[in-house]
Formats: sequence, C-alpha cells, structure tokens
Amino acid sequence: MSSSSQVITCKGAICWGKGEGVKVEEIQVDPPKASEARVKMLYASLCHTDILRSRGCPYPVFPQALGHEGVGVVESIGEKVTDLKVGDIVIPIYIGESGECEVCVSGKSNLCVRYPLRVNGLMPDDTSRISIRGQKVYHVFSCSTWCEYMVSDENYLMKVDPSIDLAHASFISCGFSTGFGAAWQTAQVQSGSSVVVFGLGAVGLGAISGAKMMGATKIIGVDINEKKREKGKAFGMTEFINPKDHSDKPSSQLVKDLTGGLGVDYAIECTGVAPLLTQALESTKVGGGKAIVIGAGTEEFVQVNWLGLLLGRTLKGSVFGGLKPKSDLPVLAAKCLNKDISLDELQTHEIPLTEISKAFEISKQPECVKVIIKI
Repeated sequence: MSSSSQVITCKGAICWGKGEGVKVEEIQVDPPKASEARVKMLYASLCHTDILRSRGCPYPVFPQALGHEGVGVVESIGEKVTDLKVGDIVIPIYIGESGECEVCVSGKSNLCVRYPLRVNGLMPDDTSRISIRGQKVYHVFSCSTWCEYMVSDENYLMKVDPSIDLAHASFISCGFSTGFGAAWQTAQVQSGSSVVVFGLGAVGLGAISGAKMMGATKIIGVDINEKKREKGKAFGMTEFINPKDHSDKPSSQLVKDLTGGLGVDYAIECTGVAPLLTQALESTKVGGGKAIVIGAGTEEFVQVNWLGLLLGRTLKGSVFGGLKPKSDLPVLAAKCLNKDISLDELQTHEIPLTEISKAFEISKQPECVKVIIKI
C-alpha cells in the first residue's frame, strides 16, 4: 500500500504557454495510484528537450510542469508496485522495457509497445498527478522533475546505487545516455573505425564517450562553439572542427578533408538543426556509411539529399540512443559509479529551483554544458 495517501502541496516550475518561460508556483501533487511511485526530487538538470517543450514542441500542452532529467528518493508507492520501495534512489526514464512485447522480444528496437514514449503529457491512464489551483497540469513525457515532488509509473523509474554522484545520476536519465547509446547500441560502432559527432552538448559528449568505449580510433567533433574543443577532448575526441573557421566549405567536406576524402564510418547528429542532417549523411563513406539522428529539433519535415542515400549510406533515427532501460542503462550507471566514465566535465552551473527562470539564459552561455538544479 502507499505509505502516504495525502495530496502534497509543494513548489514546481510551470510553463503557462508557448515561449513564456517558467515560473515557480505552488502546486498539488496527488498520491501515487496502484503501479506508481511518488518521488521527492533531489536534483534535476536542463535538457534541450525541456526548452523545446516550453516552446510547444512537439505538442503545445499547457500548463506544463517541466523537467525530465533528475534524481530523487521514493516517498511513497502504490499497492501494485513490486520493484521499488520507499527510500530507493531513482531516476526517471521516458521509455519502458516490458521484455514481453513484440518489439522487446525481437531485440530490434528499444521502443517498447507496452510502455511507450509518452508524448501527450499525461500518465499511462491519460490523467495527470499535478494540478495548480484546481487546474490540470501536464507532465513532460512520464515525469516532471523540476518539482519538489512528482509521480511516475514504476516502469518509467530506474533504481540506482545510492552512492552514485547525484549530478551524474541526473545526467544519465536522458542527455548523456542518449549520445552514449547512439554510438553503443544504435550505430554499434566498430573498433578501429571513424566517427563524427555534430554538436558537443551533453548528448554529443556522450556520443564521443560511447564511440571511444567502442574502440573508434578517429573521433571528430563539430561545433561552432570554440569552448567545446577542450570538452570534447576530455571525453575522447581526437579532432575538432569549428565550421565558423571554414565558411567556404560545408561541414561534410571538412570531415572528408580529415579522412583522406573518404568520409567517416559513422556520423551522429546531436543538434536537431535540420540542414545538418544532410551534412551528417554526406560526411559518411559511400557504400556503407551510417548517419544516426538523435538531436531534437523544431522542424517537422527536413530535406535529405536523395543521392546521398542512393550511394549506399544509411540514415537512421534513434530515441534514447537505442538504450533499453532495464538491460542497458544499469551498465552505463555502473560505469559512471566506478568512474570508468567521468561526468564531472558536464556540470558547469548549479542553481536552486527558486531561480529556475535563469536556467534558459545560462544555457546560452558559451561555457555552459549542463545546468544542475538543486531541488
């Protein structure tokens, strides 16, 4: 049974409309239902997807309690919860893994049919657990981490070792893991191969780290922010391209110039900037290059050079880097816990929840990688 059946009144970061930013409000958080857990959040972090959601992408549902990266402690559980208990340290994940549906059994994808990506801002029963002054508030995917308390279905929560660095736990709940998984599980980078990563935010740095783990010997980072050069090197990048230094050439050609004119084996696009999709594709080798798209953007449709595809390249999209929450994410969490992967370089800023409105502006600063939010 739930250890608490009371509604909790607490603080949460609410976005009231498209482009309106966020405001800390007093909210009401319902107790968990049968298969759910209520979590007292400890830390959260800012992801580019949160910025997109505040702009109404991909669906304009408001008011919305933002945040989908974070770490917290289970405060109470529903009567049918079996894998979690009060006091567990957990991170939210936005896809589940039943291990039983057709997709899970096939092993071809991480997009579980039974516990899919929740894009409508509601729980699996199509209701919300958060309200403000009697008005329903939408979640982000399966959670709302920029709140002092939130409720999530247990299948969208993963227990982590309580000794893990709390900031690191927040990072692996989405951004870094998405990039790491793109190299590890989606691209399945081969040892001795070459990789280019477009965009060196937390996702891109994760992709570099994943490519390094898989044994890639040439890892090229592409970013217009010169300060990302040192960050990329810290995670395993071997060469850096700043397109602003080469305005006479497209990025794909700059990549080819570094690879004897052939291009790379794998390209991972992490920016969501529509024109870079074609640049990523064309930076790969003819006859077998693979381009993986994981960056979230605002464009519903993008143009792709059809000749680039006809010449034997593969273009593939990926959610959460192809990681399966139960099968793969614990492996990555263990690597972080054992310091096989150091995420210290990701955290550049920390703010309290009460100053959340500053987070979006901080994220625009050249030296910013990840903003940690202390709840």
